[in-house]
Amino acid sequence: MASRQVQRTVIVTGGAGFIGSALVRRLVAAEATRVVTLDALTYAGHRRNLAEVASAPNHRFAHLDILDAEAVAELFAEERPTAVVHLAAESHVDRSIDGPEPFVRTNVVGTQRLLEVTRRYLAGRPGAETFRFLHVSTDEVYGSLEPGDPAFSETSPYRPRSPYAASKAAGDHLARAYRHTYGLPVIVTNCSNNFGPYQYPEKLIPLTILKAVAGEPVPVYGDGSNVRDWLYVEDHVSGLVAALERGRVGETYLIGGGNERSNLEVVETVLGILNELASAERDHRELLTFVSDRPGHDFRYAVAADKIRHELGWRPEGGFDSAMHDTVEWYLTHRNWCEAVTHGRYRLERLGSPA
Repeated sequence: MASRQVQRTVIVTGGAGFIGSALVRRLVAAEATRVVTLDALTYAGHRRNLAEVASAPNHRFAHLDILDAEAVAELFAEERPTAVVHLAAESHVDRSIDGPEPFVRTNVVGTQRLLEVTRRYLAGRPGAETFRFLHVSTDEVYGSLEPGDPAFSETSPYRPRSPYAASKAAGDHLARAYRHTYGLPVIVTNCSNNFGPYQYPEKLIPLTILKAVAGEPVPVYGDGSNVRDWLYVEDHVSGLVAALERGRVGETYLIGGGNERSNLEVVETVLGILNELASAERDHRELLTFVSDRPGHDFRYAVAADKIRHELGWRPEGGFDSAMHDTVEWYLTHRNWCEAVTHGRYRLERLGSPA
């Protein structure tokens, strides 16, 4: 790897988080690519997520907050990136309900400052036309679907219903505004619910696993009928790479797994896999416990990924069942990681949020 001639340098914001670290690992393994991980290391970002690439000669970690525009601008001047993939975000809906302000600071103000740093960096710079700013967002900006509604598409109207979704929608609008006002080479992606290794244990799937193996009640909001489209993180990352390398500037691409499942179905699937993999004297499904629903809980999200499939040739690489099996197995064999990233910061009494 050390002998490769670098042809592109990609800054990944939020690169020590769940999706960001998966992308960083993928890009570091790519030919002729230097990767700079920019992360503030809040509760959901951890350098342990990057252990696999920590000594890679084509990777650098920068402990920075996107709100610190001066420091980020200095990093740009030093690294001279050819692309930015913007994943840094506050992303847990329950936390946004408890306290919206950090979501506005990071997802709105932070996004604007990063866009402005990029705009100034590109001003008058040779090769600016080949630069890409990939803004990564969520399907939650489109609101909630009823059972018979068609899936979200790139032309669906924005109807965010939680502080988190509203903050991400604002970031999307800012990214597009910088494209239309300043000509910034922006591409936007909106993904469905991700799952896979290294997801912070407050989310539904890892929380279910850890609660169950501890023999504790596994909480499910309401009656568990809320539906999400589940996307394996490695499939999401391959979609991001496709958008970065082949996407058209100014376009939006929805990335979905085509795996609509109710929250109850997901939890029962995870508990069934645990019955196969973890030795226990009882059925893990007996731990399932229904709890009061959260405020404003969106009923259903579904994503039509036709555009990225047809235009960029992207396809999910694996099936839902096999990816979920691999995910459960990963958490069972990485209990030390779970303990390290949650120690002193988070207690598993909090409920898991599907989105």
